[in-house]
Amino acid sequence: MRATNHLIGLLNFLTFLLSIVILGGGIWLSSRANSTDCLKFLQWPLIVIGASIMVVSLAGFVGACYRNTFLMWLYLFVMFFIIGALIGFIIFAYAVTDKGSGRPVANKGYLEYYLQDYSGWLKDRVVDDKYWAKISSCIRDSKACSKMGRTFNGVSETYDMFSMRKLSPIESGCCKPPTDCGYTYVNETQWTAGGGVVGTDLDCNRWSNDQEVLCYQCDSCKAGVLGSLKKSWRKVSVINIVVLILLVIFYVIGCAAFRNNKKIDNDEPYGQARMTKTQPSRFEI
Repeated sequence: MRATNHLIGLLNFLTFLLSIVILGGGIWLSSRANSTDCLKFLQWPLIVIGASIMVVSLAGFVGACYRNTFLMWLYLFVMFFIIGALIGFIIFAYAVTDKGSGRPVANKGYLEYYLQDYSGWLKDRVVDDKYWAKISSCIRDSKACSKMGRTFNGVSETYDMFSMRKLSPIESGCCKPPTDCGYTYVNETQWTAGGGVVGTDLDCNRWSNDQEVLCYQCDSCKAGVLGSLKKSWRKVSVINIVVLILLVIFYVIGCAAFRNNKKIDNDEPYGQARMTKTQPSRFEI
């Protein structure tokens, strides 16, 4: 029985370490929500799941150390639903980020993002006027566009150098006009019509050299946010899938160990049939 309890305790400790990984993913998403992606509700389910796994694994660990059957049973019971919640979260994350990606531009290092390439619940959430007001304000406050500037020996980068940069989705969608608009480059966030014909895209007229406006109201900016969210969530989802597989393995082993523990407690046979002692026969002389 002691060896079984040690195994259950070890599994709970490993589960506790996995909860730190999940919490880390949620905290990373939260940091991006405050500075880059600017959508501040998607990380909370992951943080809640990670915290729940941490608390439950600690309860199971204490139960294994002190041979408290109730705590070990509680650990297995609650962990079943937590694993189900994690599976649901992973499916949800892939479902809402399934469609849409950046389009390559000829002779450019960056991608262009178009709102019509995206669809579904997440797009509806982002384009909602109430949420977009908060998201665009967050992007503006993060200074993402002002941080784009680069100089070489005190000289600003040229258009050719800028064109070869791998811009983030938000930098491409929010900090410059769409390439099809035909604006002339001045610097990273300053562009002029240059007397040429401005494209028919509505975003061409939404662009402004005002550093407080730029393309924050452009559809390309909303698409850039969606593209950034997709990249962030896919990274976290890959880690979550690995953690989920390990959790299921630990859970199955834990169930088997707990069942074995109960058999020992109930003095039931385990494995091959148990040999029973018999009283020696009395021989009368």
